[in-house]
Amino acid sequence: MNMRLLHTSDWHLGRSFHGVGMLDAQRDFIDQLVARVEELSVNVVLIAGDVYDRALPGVDVVGLLDDALVRLTAAGSRVVLTSGNHDSAIRLGFASRLLERGGVHLRTRLADLDTPLMVPLEDGPPGDGSEDEVSPALAIYGIPWLEPRLVADQLGVETATHFDITRAATERVRADLARRSQSRTVHSVVLAHTFASGGLSSDSERDLSIGGVGAVPLDLFDGFSFTALGHLHRRQKLSPEVRYSGSPLAYSFSEATHQKGGWLIDIDESGVTAVQEINWDAPRKLAVLRGTITELLESAHHAWAEDAYCQVTLTDAQRPAQAMERLRARYPDTLVLGFDPEGAPASAKISYSSRLAEAEDDLSICCGFLEHVRGREPDETERSVLADALETVRLQGVSL
Repeated sequence: MNMRLLHTSDWHLGRSFHGVGMLDAQRDFIDQLVARVEELSVNVVLIAGDVYDRALPGVDVVGLLDDALVRLTAAGSRVVLTSGNHDSAIRLGFASRLLERGGVHLRTRLADLDTPLMVPLEDGPPGDGSEDEVSPALAIYGIPWLEPRLVADQLGVETATHFDITRAATERVRADLARRSQSRTVHSVVLAHTFASGGLSSDSERDLSIGGVGAVPLDLFDGFSFTALGHLHRRQKLSPEVRYSGSPLAYSFSEATHQKGGWLIDIDESGVTAVQEINWDAPRKLAVLRGTITELLESAHHAWAEDAYCQVTLTDAQRPAQAMERLRARYPDTLVLGFDPEGAPASAKISYSSRLAEAEDDLSICCGFLEHVRGREPDETERSVLADALETVRLQGVSL
């Protein structure tokens, strides 16, 4: 019997994008996900951590997850869900035993990481894949995000690093898998929320290096039929058996070129038979634009970005007046504006604090501040006004 799994992760429900709420976009993703589950007859949806964006999600955000789980199970799929570093494992894991009766299997506690969902892989009488059966089965394990400093003692490791914690966790999984495999063939899928060596990161992931070495080697996942990773937001294949699904939506402009999606995994009694990409349609395009303000406002080449969320870097020698207002006249959803003048003198690259330390007098300090906030030096008229103001202050006996 063929089992079909859909690997997702990093939903980050409740997240905003540079101040723009994304709940509607996340609802659109849920709609696409449910439609694919129905269309492709997906048996199990995997969510490898960071379901929420924060430990205390809003009421509407919790409602969105509730709606998603109801719809996915109604579509005939089970859900295996682990907690990530953005989630509160305790809150996300609430009512886990009750939810399991409805087909939602939460793996948020250290005690449950070696308690798999067992699924039979052979046609026959209905069964739950438990250990008293002898037919081939699939064991789906969920390793939640484990903070090294908090779980080191429970896992019996001496050094609280991500490597040691992950190794101890996978050893527990292997021990349970070996026991279950004594009397029959058991294939394994492992969910883990971590930073694995070789993965490409983006700007929207929270660093996992607190508490020890951040990246863990791939060989910690050797021997599993498939490892479904979460944390990195780019879909990527680290090895045929170890993959990141990435986030379903872009959460930073560094993800502008990502094709968002997941992995569809087919497994039967012989093991993994196929892994293919599943893509999600983006509700809004992202545009990373660079050039002078004249080029960006006049060039037909950038017409495609007019209805996109935009990050703009202006390269004008001097900072244009009312730059954001002018850009938004063509690109209404310009969310980030930066300046990187082409051909700027080396002094322009020096930090403001360094310039301040090198200032020779009060006038230099005022002129340096004006250049720092505007991106261009004051002209002679402005320097004269500043000099007159400073002289007036001195004559009034005010100490600078």
